[in-house]
Amino acid sequence: MQCPKCENEILRATKIEQGLSAMGCGNCGGASIALLYYRDWAERTPLAVLQETDIAFEEIMKDIDDTKAALCCPKCSRIMNKYKISGECNHRLDLCFSCDEAWLDGGEWQLLKSLELSQKMPIVFTEQWQNKLRKQATQQAREERLLKLVSQQDLNEAKRIKEWLLAHPNRESISFFINQE
Repeated sequence: MQCPKCENEILRATKIEQGLSAMGCGNCGGASIALLYYRDWAERTPLAVLQETDIAFEEIMKDIDDTKAALCCPKCSRIMNKYKISGECNHRLDLCFSCDEAWLDGGEWQLLKSLELSQKMPIVFTEQWQNKLRKQATQQAREERLLKLVSQQDLNEAKRIKEWLLAHPNRESISFFINQE
């Protein structure tokens, strides 16, 4: 198998974590992981055994060279789909639907560990996870637009009022009252 990122490098057997085999690229540090092997590893590995990374999130982010272009699966050569990992960063994991292989760019395993997703990686590939990230991004964009018009203190107060209103049993009546001029 050849590296989908470097294209001319041969992938070699490696371990990205104790007991978790992958095919890695010595040039870019990326790794192809069969989700079948990953799931087996995740079931066998207690959380207490997995050493979380002690590298700061900002340092991890500097070391990751996320592939922006579509990649071809190193196993079957089909185009892999990209899935956003977190709302905290723009990095994406690549997944081949055909053969259930995931591609992690160099440093993305450390990123998953820092986000406490290393034993939950397949959740990133779910529609629920991706919808949650889209909702978070939409909410953040709304807050940023409001911050252009009001202070941070005003935004915090608006968020507090919104939480109170959403929890109130008569929220429709209160909203109607507020919106009347």
